[in-house]
Parts: sequence; structure tokens; C-alpha cells
Amino acid sequence: MQQSIKEKITNEEYEKLINNSIDKNQSKEKSIVEGKVVAIENDVVIIDVGLKSEGRIPITEFSRPGTKPEIDLGQKLNVYIENVDSANGETKLSREKAIKQSAWNNLQDCYNNNKVVTGIPFNRVKGGMSVDLEGVTAFLPGSQIDSRQVTKDTKELLHKPIDLMILKMDKFRGNIVVSRKAISDVELKEQRTELLSNISEGSILEGKIKNITDYGAFVDLGGIDGLVHVTDIAWNKINSPSDVLELGSTIKVKVLKFDKELTRLSLGIKQLTDDPWLEVNDSIKIDTNITAPVHSINDQGVSVLIENRFEGFIPLSELTWLKKTPHPSKIVELKDSLEVKVLEFDDDKRRIVCSLKQLKDNPWQTISKKLVVGEDFETEVVNVVDFGIFVKVHEEIDGMIHVSDLSWSEEEAVKSLSEFKKGDKVKVKILDINSEKERISLGIKQLQSDPVSDYIQKNPIKSMVTGTILTIDDKGLTIKLADNITGFVKKSNLAKNKADQKIERFALNEKVDSMIVSLDNKSRLINLSIKEVEIQDEKNALSKYGSSDSGASLGDILGSVLDKKNNN
Repeated sequence: MQQSIKEKITNEEYEKLINNSIDKNQSKEKSIVEGKVVAIENDVVIIDVGLKSEGRIPITEFSRPGTKPEIDLGQKLNVYIENVDSANGETKLSREKAIKQSAWNNLQDCYNNNKVVTGIPFNRVKGGMSVDLEGVTAFLPGSQIDSRQVTKDTKELLHKPIDLMILKMDKFRGNIVVSRKAISDVELKEQRTELLSNISEGSILEGKIKNITDYGAFVDLGGIDGLVHVTDIAWNKINSPSDVLELGSTIKVKVLKFDKELTRLSLGIKQLTDDPWLEVNDSIKIDTNITAPVHSINDQGVSVLIENRFEGFIPLSELTWLKKTPHPSKIVELKDSLEVKVLEFDDDKRRIVCSLKQLKDNPWQTISKKLVVGEDFETEVVNVVDFGIFVKVHEEIDGMIHVSDLSWSEEEAVKSLSEFKKGDKVKVKILDINSEKERISLGIKQLQSDPVSDYIQKNPIKSMVTGTILTIDDKGLTIKLADNITGFVKKSNLAKNKADQKIERFALNEKVDSMIVSLDNKSRLINLSIKEVEIQDEKNALSKYGSSDSGASLGDILGSVLDKKNNN
């Protein structure tokens, strides 16, 4: 029987059968066919596609980005035949190319007809995200993720299906660019149209906080953005919108103004509740004491939050009894709990004016009972200024030592001022207390006796003194009388005769006799006169050596007196 069959198939016919088989196999190359999983070995899957040899595909091609491979024995699936009976005797297959080829055909149809596709973002890359579109990787730019820009973190989109539109396709380069924003833009336009038709001043809407600035918050109402100004967030004063609002949170707002032409919305949050200021007189009473936390501090004073709904304000003048109030931050700190006294209601500024200092007695009313002029005590320096130093006298009272009261020597006083610093311990004497002007004058030099006064006490007015010339100028002579004691002789007091009133007659370090004629208490300057000494000498000579009846001239008498002095 076999012999008869062999006889019926000629060599020519056999060659034809082989060629037909080869042509059939080759016709399947570069095409997608259905295959069957016949084995799974380690990291490869073996597929039977009906050819004389089976194909092998890496197991990694059976998983989509971010998922594990799912493949079972006997499973039928489409594969792509790259070539038949390759050099190593195997049929070369690809699952990935089969998926991509099929996906590209479908995606091209969606792109041509503006159809929505579903993709799964599986990785964040520079400038956007990588998206799996039915096995094909596409790029989703960051600018195309959301038209409203309310997505805080793109991480929340990973591994979740999202609807997309294809913006660009290049099969040759394998590039696909998609957009989520294109879909949301259409949705927003529809929402916007619907919202505009229903919106009006007074409407209460719900939206999501899109952006927060120092002056307010922008709220996305679903196609339209509106602004809630910082003054319309809460009835009480707030430091910053971010203190009470959170980005991305959903809130209710009231439409305060609506400009249809500019599509501009002014929104309010506080207007959803009653104005608490209308009830301020019912819950807060004048001249009562209340406790409230410090809400803010500035150069003008301190704000406190009363009953968590009213703004209380303590002006600088009501913080302390100190005449020169320091910066409020030196007295209180943020969130300090303060007991204050209610003074009045400021309806224009919608705040309650309070006082901190009036919870204590005015120390100026009792200071004269605690301190006595002339007493001395030890204290510390609280401030140093160009004209003197301030020291602590009482808990809220400072006293001033003028630079002129630092030392009896003007030169030493100026020098010592630069040596004082805050916190130094000093002993002072009380010079004056003026409760009406709220001023206490103190001195340091008064702790010691005045050397000028001591000198005058020993050498009263009209006394004859001897001194050394320290300086000479056109106005007169400066005379050193004792240590730290000087006097001055005016040019007109240099001699009795005007012709002798010449500066040139005198020399530095020359000793001269003079008479103390006056004391300037303000400048503490001792005024001297050489002229008065001459006049006094004439009187003494006249009374001792001559009289008005003697007939002798004053010149004769003085001449004889001088002769006697010279002879002696």
C-alpha cells in the first residue's frame, strides 16, 4: 500500500507541497494570530501558533506597567509573528507587539474621531506622567492634568483609571500625547454656563479653595472662580487667611457682588452667619474686667480676641503708666492671656477699646508719698540717650538724670555719659517730683557737695583771692583759683583806668590778685575783678594816709605809699 502511494507522488509534486507549506508559513509573518500557552518555564512562556515550531515570549511581556504577570496554561491569546523558523530554529513571537499593534489601531480611530480613551498613570516623570493606554505608553504633560489646578499631588492619580483625550500621535516615533484637561475644560464650560444662568447676588454656593493669598482666598465654584477678601472671611479680625482656611477644602460662600460682563464674583464667608457686633452691648459691659488672649501686636498697640468673636484693642497709652511706652512686644507676647478693662465700644472700627494699665493704681498719684525730694537710693539704668540717662524709680515710673547732673565738671559729665549702659547699678538723689507732668528729676553729682559752693563759702563775695592765669583771650582772663575751681576776669575789669585795660599786660601762668565780685549760679562761674582790687587799695590808702581836708592829692598819697612799699 505504501509502495503504491509513493508511486503516486512524483518528485515534482513533493517539491510543490513543500513550497506550499513554506509559503503558508511565511504568509503569517508580521501578522497577529491566535496562539495557545503550552508551557511556562522560568521567565518565558511557550506559545503554539499552529506552525511546525513553537514560539517563546519573555514572561515580562504579559504584564502591564505597575501590575504582575497573569498567564495560565491553555490560555488563548493574540501574538505577533515576527518571523518563522529563525536562525536558531524557533518561531519568533511577541505579545507586546500584538497588544501595541491592536491598541494603535484603536487609538488611531479615537484620535481621528475625538473619542475619549481610558488610561492608567503608572509613573511620574519630568514634566508630567507616563500613562498606559491599552498597553501603549503615552505622555500626560503636567499642564494638561487639570484645568483648575486644584490637584495638590499627582501621586493621588497613580494606578487609577482616568479619562483622556489624545492630543498628538506619531506611530513612526511611537509618541502619544494625551490630556485630562481637555475633557475637564469641556465639563467646566458646561458647568460654567449652567452656573451663570442660576447665579445672582445673595446666592449661597459650594466651592473648593483654589488659592490663598495675603489679601484673601480664591474659590473654584465649578467653572468660575470667585474671591473672598480677607475682611469677608470672619467677623473678627484675622492675621492671615491661611490661619482659618485650608487649600483644597470645600466651603460654602455667599455671593456679595456679581459682574456679569467681567464674570467677576465677590464672595463672603462671614455673611453666612449673623453679625456678632450687633449683640456686643448684650454680652460685654463698660468698666468690667475680662480675660482674653493676645491676637496680634503692632506699633499702635495690642489686639485681643474677646469671647472668640470680638476684637479688643489696647492702645499704647493704655498699656502702661510709663510716660514713654516701650514697644508693645516688650510688654506682652502673642497668645498671652490678659485681664483687661473695657473702656468703650468703637462702632466705626468695630472693636472694643480696652486698658491694661487701669487695672493698677496710677503710681503718680502716690509716688510723692513713697519718695521724698533730697533722698537718695540705688537703682539701675533702663536707657541711655544723648541728653542723659533714665533709671528705674518705681515699677512703672522712670526718672531722668540730665547730663548736666552727672558731674560738677561739665567735661567729666559728658565723658561719663558715654560710660553708662543699660543695667548698670547707680546711686541717685531725688531733685524734683512733678506728679502733674509725671516727671521725676534725679542727680548723681548732688550726692557730693558742690566744690564751687564750698569755695564761695570759704571765700565769700568781695573776698581778695590769688590765682594763676590759665588762658587769655580777647574777652579776658581765666584764672585757676584751686583744684577744679576757676574764675574769669572780664577785659573791662582788668584795670581801673581804661587805658590800662590791655590783655597784653598779662602772661600765662602769671599770678594775679583779684576780687570775687559775683557768682553765676546757672553756669557756676566765679566772676573776678582786678579793677576792684585797685579801687579797694585806693580806698584803704586814702583812709590810712590822707583825708579830704589834708590838701594832699590822691597821687601824692599813693606815691608816698608806694615809696614806703618799695623801701620796705
